[in-house]
Amino acid sequence: MISTELAVALRAAGLVWHPQSGDRFQLDEPEFEADVFTVSEMTIEPREYSTGRILAFNGTTEWALDSVALEDALWLPHEHQLRELLRGAFRGLRRLPDTHEVEIVVGGERRVFEHPEPADAYALAVLELLRRLE
Repeated sequence: MISTELAVALRAAGLVWHPQSGDRFQLDEPEFEADVFTVSEMTIEPREYSTGRILAFNGTTEWALDSVALEDALWLPHEHQLRELLRGAFRGLRRLPDTHEVEIVVGGERRVFEHPEPADAYALAVLELLRRLE
């Protein structure tokens, strides 16, 4: 799973989340920092209102939450979502003995991002793409 630090960096770099079933997220509240939630039509569903988008907690008695604003949630993208964000820049993922490498090509330049966790290697590559779009 992607690290919280990289998820924060992706959000700060301008990555926009459009919640879908199966997406994972954390809440920006200290008491929830160790908890990871999953969007599911059965328990947590995104709802759109004129005042903004929320994540509604349906029947989750153990959390005493009704809903949270999307801005208060931190998206933890899956590997396949990060790979999709790379689009045509993505060239490959390689597993090495102690790390994973994600290779992309941006503006004709080959870039390689390493991390022990493949999702974080993808996230580093997406960060590079977002920085180039600024």
